[in-house]
Amino acid sequence: MKYFISLLLFFFFSRSDTFSQSPAGSDSLMNRISDSLISKSSALYTKSIRDSIVKKVKDSLFWADLKNKAIYPVIKNSEFSGVFPVMNVTEKADSTMKYKLLFNMTLWPKDSIGRRKLNEGLAEIGRIINLHVASGVPRENLELAIVIHGGALNTYLTNDAFRKKFKTDNPNLDILRQFSDLHARLIACGQAELFFNIPAENMITEVKTAFSARVALSTYQLKGYTLFNIEEEK
Repeated sequence: MKYFISLLLFFFFSRSDTFSQSPAGSDSLMNRISDSLISKSSALYTKSIRDSIVKKVKDSLFWADLKNKAIYPVIKNSEFSGVFPVMNVTEKADSTMKYKLLFNMTLWPKDSIGRRKLNEGLAEIGRIINLHVASGVPRENLELAIVIHGGALNTYLTNDAFRKKFKTDNPNLDILRQFSDLHARLIACGQAELFFNIPAENMITEVKTAFSARVALSTYQLKGYTLFNIEEEK
């Protein structure tokens, strides 16, 4: 498009004397150039729309096929917690050892619409748990600790407290119950409780309060837990 505009300007300025001497001829030439530009730009625009639609259809079919293949061996609350079977695994998990997994979660939706849905951070924790179990790690061999701080602390609120604060039910309670069924330790940051004015009594009973998230994270890592950061992508 820029090429054709440049060409038009070139003709206009290089032939300005001719145009001034022959108004009818200049109008005819201008019309022809304009028609050519419009035709070519329209064709490019149409192709761009067509290519965009084709890509969206292909992507939609691809993701639909993946969803059909996804399995949910433990955590089932979100489609984003699904994992895909792999048939040719040659590097296998050790089903005899304990897998000590530590999650550092700060992810929290910024708008009211997002808060009406399951927190994506919890869905990702569910996916990591499902990955381990699907790969052959017995669920009883999982040792889980989930440290939540920042705004994400709101996910631990009881339904009454969540509804009072956000005017909607807490959509995270069922997946938190599933984590608790796996004997996961749910840990809140005491510093964040004070900063965000979230009293411990407003949280579900399974939650333990640490002096700070940082201390809890260092404590569990020194105990041999593997750290997974669950935060907003930068």
